[in-house]
Amino acid sequence: MKNITLLGATGSIGKSTLSVIDLHRDQFNVFALSANTNWQQMVKLCNKYQPNFAVMRDEASALELQNALDNDTQVLSGVEALCKIAAHEQTDYVMAAIVGAAGMASSLAAAKAGKRIMLANKESLVLAGDIFIEAVKNSGAKLIPVDSEHSAIFQCLQSGKSGLSKIQLTASGGPFLHTPISGLQSITPDEACAHPNWSMGRKISVDSATMMNKGLEVIEAYYLFALKPEQIDVVIHPQSIVHSSVYYDDGSTLSQLGNPDMRSVISYAMAYPNRISAGVAPLDLANNPPLEFYTPDLDKFACLGLAFDALKQGGSAMGTINAANEIAVDAFLNHQIKFLDIPTIIEKTLSQTQHTTLCDLDAIIANDQSAREIATQIVKQHA
Repeated sequence: MKNITLLGATGSIGKSTLSVIDLHRDQFNVFALSANTNWQQMVKLCNKYQPNFAVMRDEASALELQNALDNDTQVLSGVEALCKIAAHEQTDYVMAAIVGAAGMASSLAAAKAGKRIMLANKESLVLAGDIFIEAVKNSGAKLIPVDSEHSAIFQCLQSGKSGLSKIQLTASGGPFLHTPISGLQSITPDEACAHPNWSMGRKISVDSATMMNKGLEVIEAYYLFALKPEQIDVVIHPQSIVHSSVYYDDGSTLSQLGNPDMRSVISYAMAYPNRISAGVAPLDLANNPPLEFYTPDLDKFACLGLAFDALKQGGSAMGTINAANEIAVDAFLNHQIKFLDIPTIIEKTLSQTQHTTLCDLDAIIANDQSAREIATQIVKQHA
């Protein structure tokens, strides 16, 4: 029986994780849960799974949860509490699924504690890649990616990296793949969040529409697989059946395929190196529509190009674009800016920020805060 600490229990990854756990209650126990402010949903989860700990982002939400519960679950709040449950001696596996920079500290705590980290939080590597990977190496933690693309690469590389030429991450192209740039200026938040293949939260849905999610995944892949920037490629594949590919010097290509369902990826991370059922229907290639592939248009999907630029700059640049993106996407979702303003705000923030090498978490947090402040001011100019 493995104890799982689920960081981000009420989000899409959290819900999918719990659905896989429900299929294998004899193998996995929910040790701790965390959520942002949705204490009402956490009441239901705590009553069902009876975790040892439940952590909310703030004291007000924690108090509401505490008052609504009538069991032995210990309710805590704040970043320190998240780090506590991630590094707890009784925690075996940590599902790191808190969206954004808010999930960085707890993911790093799990890494330092030598846990199996099922990493769905891109920002842990985008902001603190060098520190995070060093912590994994020093502690003996096991890092398993939890998104369809990096899981595909991870699976394809199980035989090793000998003769590896490059990896190729697939991108769906989001809801605006065939929309001309001229048609993107009037896009609404609801339209941007209407992903054709995946069911995701609103922030990551917008990131998919701008392809910033793929840009962050490029940076993540750089750290996960110890690659050079020029060894990472992106191709648009709207059907989301081929999740990513690995290319070798002998001309061979290995790809991982499957129906677009995060439960497959999550179950793989939970059971690795074995496999367990995930409740996902197998792929039927004979009855599948034709598979299409396109080269990304970096004029339309400028965020992808900005991510490659930041990776090549190195240091704090990667954290800067992440912070600026979070501010810009939030402003777009709140109808303060237009869809095409998002890459503009990121680019301006990148150009107005001094980039340095970041040696510790305090420096990373300071850079993140500085970039957010600059991006916020730029948003006001566009509002």
